[in-house]
Amino acid sequence: MKVVLLQDVKGSGKRGELIQVSDGYARNFLLPRKLAKEANAQVMSELKSAESAKKWRIQKETEDAQAAAASISGKTVRLFAKAGQGGRLFGSITAKEVADELKKSFHVDVDKRKVALDGDIRAFGTYECEVKLYSGVTAKIYVLVGEQQ
Repeated sequence: MKVVLLQDVKGSGKRGELIQVSDGYARNFLLPRKLAKEANAQVMSELKSAESAKKWRIQKETEDAQAAAASISGKTVRLFAKAGQGGRLFGSITAKEVADELKKSFHVDVDKRKVALDGDIRAFGTYECEVKLYSGVTAKIYVLVGEQQ
């Protein structure tokens, strides 16, 4: 019997796969536990439409991420902090502050975990960092840290 899995089943397959199983396994285990549906024309149509919707969503998100990467790539984010002793910062500049400034300056919403800094910034100067916007889509930006007046 051919069935479409509704959930991952260990030893059988992943969610959304069309698999061939014995009639007894399908009738006595998969179908009563709502782990699978019998593969008929309606279920196959739903499966195809779900796959095409997923592909379209991934393509749309990739295009949006590429547009955002093009808009911020090579740009400079300016941050200001209090000065400590010897040209060092009182505290540090974190990825969260860089992400907040990106949103404020360039209107690009980025999660702080997607900003790749080589540790926190603890001195004045210009630093290069990478922003991961989507799978395979990154942008290099510069962080300029100046002294707060």
